[in-house]
Amino acid sequence: MEDRHALRIFTSREFTRFARKNRIGDSDLCNAIAEIVAGKADANLGGGVYKQRIARQGQGKSGGFRTIVLLRHGTLAVFAYGFAKNDRANITAAELEAWRRIAKDLLVDRSAVQLAIEQGKLIEVTCHEEPIP
Repeated sequence: MEDRHALRIFTSREFTRFARKNRIGDSDLCNAIAEIVAGKADANLGGGVYKQRIARQGQGKSGGFRTIVLLRHGTLAVFAYGFAKNDRANITAAELEAWRRIAKDLLVDRSAVQLAIEQGKLIEVTCHEEPIP
C-alpha cells in the first residue's frame, strides 16, 4: 500500500458493474465514504459493515441507491454491493452475516487485499479532493 495514512477506496467487480449501469461516479463514492468517516453513516451494521445511501442523479437519497461498504477506518473502504431502493428494501440477516465474515477476513489481511487488487477483483476509486482521513 502506497500511503499508509490515507484511506484507499475500492469497488468490487460486482459493484463496479452496478455503479456503471446506474451512472454512479467516483465522486459520489468518495462523498459517501467521507460521510461515513465523518460519523454520518446511514447505518453501522457492525463488524466493519456499513449501509450508505447514494442519491440518483437529479434526485435525493431517499429514492436512490443503497450500498454495502466494508470499512477499516483510516485504511481501507470497499464498496461491496449496491441496490436500488425500488428493487429491494434491505439485505437479509443471512446476507449481513456473510458481509461481516467477508469484512473480517478482508479488512485485516493486507495480503488478501493486495491479491484481490492484482486479480482485478478490487478496483481503486480515484478521489480528487483532499485524502479522506
